[in-house]
Amino acid sequence: MIDPAPLRVLDLTDELAWQGARMLVGLGADVLRVDRAAGLDPAARAHWHAGKRRVRLSETDSGRDDDHRSALDALAAEADVVLESGRFRALRGVLADGSSRWPHAVHVVVTPFGLTGPRREWLADDLVLAGAGGMAWLCGRPDGAPKAPPREQAVQTGGMHAAIAALLGVLARDRTGSGQLIDISACEAVAATLETGAIGWIHAGRYPVRTGGVYGHVAHRTFPAADGFVAGGYSGSDRMWTDLLSWLAEEGEAADLPDARYRDPVLRWEARVHVDEVIARFTAKRAAADLAAQGRARALPWAEVASCADLTTNPQLRDRRFFVTVTGDEQDAEDVGFAWEAPGLPRPVTLRALREVSRAAAWSSPGPRGRRTRLGKAGDPRPLAGVRVLDLTWVLAGPYATKMLAEHGADVIKIESRHRQDPTRFAPSMRLRPGAGPDDSGYFLNFNRGKRSVALNLRTGDGKRLLRELVPRCDVVIENFSPGVLARWGMDYDSLRAVNPDVVLVSMAGVGQAGPWRDAVTFADTLGAMSGLTHETAEPGGAPQGLAFGLGDMIAGNAAALAVLDMLARGSGGHVDLSQLEAMAAAMGPALLESVRPAGEPDPRTAEHPSRCANAVPHGVYRAAGTDRWIAISVLDDRAWRALAELIGATAELRDADQAERRVREDEIDALIAAWTADREPAALAGRLQAAGIPAALVATGQDLVEHDEQLAARGFYPVLEHPIAGPVRHEGVVARLTATPGALTGPAPLLGEHTAAVLGELLGLSEQDLAALAAAGVTE
Repeated sequence: MIDPAPLRVLDLTDELAWQGARMLVGLGADVLRVDRAAGLDPAARAHWHAGKRRVRLSETDSGRDDDHRSALDALAAEADVVLESGRFRALRGVLADGSSRWPHAVHVVVTPFGLTGPRREWLADDLVLAGAGGMAWLCGRPDGAPKAPPREQAVQTGGMHAAIAALLGVLARDRTGSGQLIDISACEAVAATLETGAIGWIHAGRYPVRTGGVYGHVAHRTFPAADGFVAGGYSGSDRMWTDLLSWLAEEGEAADLPDARYRDPVLRWEARVHVDEVIARFTAKRAAADLAAQGRARALPWAEVASCADLTTNPQLRDRRFFVTVTGDEQDAEDVGFAWEAPGLPRPVTLRALREVSRAAAWSSPGPRGRRTRLGKAGDPRPLAGVRVLDLTWVLAGPYATKMLAEHGADVIKIESRHRQDPTRFAPSMRLRPGAGPDDSGYFLNFNRGKRSVALNLRTGDGKRLLRELVPRCDVVIENFSPGVLARWGMDYDSLRAVNPDVVLVSMAGVGQAGPWRDAVTFADTLGAMSGLTHETAEPGGAPQGLAFGLGDMIAGNAAALAVLDMLARGSGGHVDLSQLEAMAAAMGPALLESVRPAGEPDPRTAEHPSRCANAVPHGVYRAAGTDRWIAISVLDDRAWRALAELIGATAELRDADQAERRVREDEIDALIAAWTADREPAALAGRLQAAGIPAALVATGQDLVEHDEQLAARGFYPVLEHPIAGPVRHEGVVARLTATPGALTGPAPLLGEHTAAVLGELLGLSEQDLAALAAAGVTE
């Protein structure tokens, strides 16, 4: 049975890891927050802290004297997990020697750049992290400044990795009986979430650039509609093109696209500008909702660009009871929910607003969960050693999840075939490496390292039979087929449970296994459109740009990894119905709650200054010396402003301006900063600003990250693996740094079917003769 005792989590986070604490609330954890909880508007407070209790250390609540330390130690002694974040010098639980003050606990620490390395004391908010980690470089118009993805995705990514790290630590404690310190660099979390942003440089010596939302390796983008915008395209299987062409022809809008030359995907890609123009003329004459509905009816990946306010009218989200109700403030409010329905927090979900409790009644649970003894694998201390994962996923979201499981010890068996070609192996536009073939595709290498490959042709009866026979030998099955596919193969959850009662099945369909849109075909851009993310990329008065990298896939991948860890930590099988749409909508922060705020609150952003925000002035990306070189600067308080004002030569009057006055004079301030940064080298300038206590960073390209980032180099973030065809190749590294049971990249991505014989022999006892017969029948190819 599922253990009813929730984890006790002591929440010492700032905005760097609020998302991590919120995700643990979503698992049903007993989360106790220690802070003053001041300075947050009601929407942010409700979103980030609903479902928690709050305790004061004292009436002053400074948390700095001996009494406060003793009170904090007492609370930590009663916790399973301590989740802490902030700037390096302000950490309360890390001792001078780098160890944890609370060694009994799983102590996860999130800092901007990590606990070690030359930049460990650097300061950063979301904008600076998005710049330093490479996200900002990928976002924005080609003719404009880079900008961070909307809704603080950089710090949300760091927070999500903190939640993943917490459960990895819990699983390690179940094996060893000991807690440990876990180091999360928010910058590394961002740098691991760029899709091809860095690996393009590793494999091809080039990196993607800002395109205003036009994908560089798949033919997808946003298009104008008569009353808004839609997202869609024509990459993927041939049917995506032929069915779209039929739709255009039926409407008399196909122009010259039926010509034979466009049947060739290579020529079609080369003519993409023209093809997109024809499609744009078609979409511009039709309502966005009608285009999306027709797309779903035709099983084509098209979606209306919805605002976050529109989420509440989405019938798919409504049917699946995605939203949570926050009670206890002046009135109940509806907020975005969580990526899946966790056993510890069944839907529909009602969360009470953050409320203060006494220290004597701090926790809602009767006691810490404590250790559940779990056997591992001899000789491998990693927390998932001994766990076997049957990986039926492809492209990005699923492989991103399973690569993390492999990093921490899981034996990931990837099922693939030449008869169902993973585009990241077989599509020339996704191979990255010049002259690469299916076995040394750069994209595939990065996201499938450390896995074993079994070639099974699932179009054959024997292929499906062998797949079913592997299930009793596995702990986890993870898949992203369309809903209903596994059931047709006799592999729905009830069937899997019949042969393996403890199996965990994680399904990662685009919009979930049930609901009126369950059969919708989705790509990253269409999920971004449905979730509100694409709409948020619009600058005031401008069109939504979307994102040109698969952020949504990686958000869903992180959620899937967290779901697997949650189920393993509970010690019971189950079915996780994870909707990638819900994972993305859950990452919209307080946008839904803010959408019902009183009209008239000003938006500080402008088309010229898209990075302005309400809580920091100035706050922006400024041109620096060099071609398309930029620096992100964020002033979070008056002290930092005075330091910056002196550097840029501001008048004495302007140096003394508080935040309210700086907001009024923001155009003047931005002009001064831009003139000052324009002829200065951005990396050196960022170091100078940081030395003065001002959060700043170079807006990094993939080349900057891989070749020139001293912090990433010092922490070994791009380790080299030897591949039998590609040779020595750098890979994006492990984000969650467990100090006692560290993860590792243990081997390169497999060749197609490289481990077929070994796995089928080891797990199913097939002989060489059996394998030869299967190969002759086309089953293992």
